[in-house]
Amino acid sequence: MMSLVLADKVVLDKICVVRGEKVMLDRDLAQLYNVETKVLKQAVRRNIDRFPADFMFELSNEEFTILRSQIVTSSWGGARYIPMAFTEQGVAMLSSVLSSKKAIQVNIQIVRVFTRMRRILADTLGLKLDIEEIKKKLENQDKNIELVFNYLDELIEKTDNPEPRKEIGYKRQDEK
Repeated sequence: MMSLVLADKVVLDKICVVRGEKVMLDRDLAQLYNVETKVLKQAVRRNIDRFPADFMFELSNEEFTILRSQIVTSSWGGARYIPMAFTEQGVAMLSSVLSSKKAIQVNIQIVRVFTRMRRILADTLGLKLDIEEIKKKLENQDKNIELVFNYLDELIEKTDNPEPRKEIGYKRQDEK
């Protein structure tokens, strides 16, 4: 089996978010698979039934312009066609369309990176929920501490300015 060393960072740097989805663009995938972009696109178009909208979609002109402005590299200047964006499932499906050993190994690596990202995001979400719960408890503690201090202030006020007490008991005849 062909050994392939593809650093996670290389894959991570090629993942972007479009329409709220983590995707990889056709040109980046073609580069990783070591094929021309047009060859990748032809293979996808020949097997378009394998790529429903949640697996692959073409960017709109506006999305392409925004993405190009975010990724300021000279290699973007020559693109003549709107890129295809592949979700994690679309990348996995590419292995059935591009059957070279390199494509299969690259797909395995990409899917592993996507899986790790999902796991990290899930861990992060749990952490965020825990932090929110702690914040709520602290807010309640702040209110409780403020209440305690208010009671202490009232007690101090009462001891500093005591109200005259009404005497209890019998009154003497001379005090009337």
